[in-house]
Amino acid sequence: MARQQGDGPALPLYLSEPGRAFADYGLYLAARPLVQRLPKGDGHPVLVLPGLLADDSSTRILRATLRRLDYRVHGWGLGRNIGPTAVCVNGLRDKLDYLHSRYRRPVTVIGWSLGGIFARDLARQCPDAVRQVITLGSPFRIERETQTRAGKAFDRYAHLHVEQRQFPLESEGCPLPVPATSIYSHYDGIVHWQTCLNTPGERCENIAVTASHLGIGHHPAALWAVADRLAQPEGEWAPFKAPAFLRPAFPRPADPVPASEAPVAA
Repeated sequence: MARQQGDGPALPLYLSEPGRAFADYGLYLAARPLVQRLPKGDGHPVLVLPGLLADDSSTRILRATLRRLDYRVHGWGLGRNIGPTAVCVNGLRDKLDYLHSRYRRPVTVIGWSLGGIFARDLARQCPDAVRQVITLGSPFRIERETQTRAGKAFDRYAHLHVEQRQFPLESEGCPLPVPATSIYSHYDGIVHWQTCLNTPGERCENIAVTASHLGIGHHPAALWAVADRLAQPEGEWAPFKAPAFLRPAFPRPADPVPASEAPVAA
């Protein structure tokens, strides 16, 4: 399938991803003193899911930051994420059930990229066990393969997948039954940023940051947004509002492009 103009991330963004992710890590190190100003947590459980071809090591900084804020944070513990294999599909459901039973509280599920799509699936399957969903650069509104540069990597393991998904994702036909926050970047070099946008609703939102796709999980603005969303009292929800001294770090979110206006593949 030919890549259409405006379909996926520009080639320079894609090729510069590793370098920009390293720069995002440098920003994280420089901003570490701000951790003390992050809102403290209430101790509720948090499950963090990695992106495609990544494992729990990729989310170590995010999980460590949230633990310092007093959350009960857990990685997914399923090795490398190679898509919806039987181990992944069954393991995620078992992990959520275990955390919900252990803490006797709903679990916030945070997913990076493909992990965010899995997080949204969990919320649809088990809304009583999920407190909210936060996604990081997750293309849950993807309509065709040309909107991502990770398609070949995903397809490499398709023979192991027990769930075959068609674009657009059928599960995204209606809003999530729990609060949902999508943290995305116009500078994402792996997936088109428009594929990461929630449809506007009463308990869902989109928060723009200036991160790379590979670095969004440790970008200071993304970490601040995650901590802010986690700190909301259970059962309550209000749109994100950046503190005055950090507003330049959060570009004004863009509205989703209606499907009728999106470019159509030939």
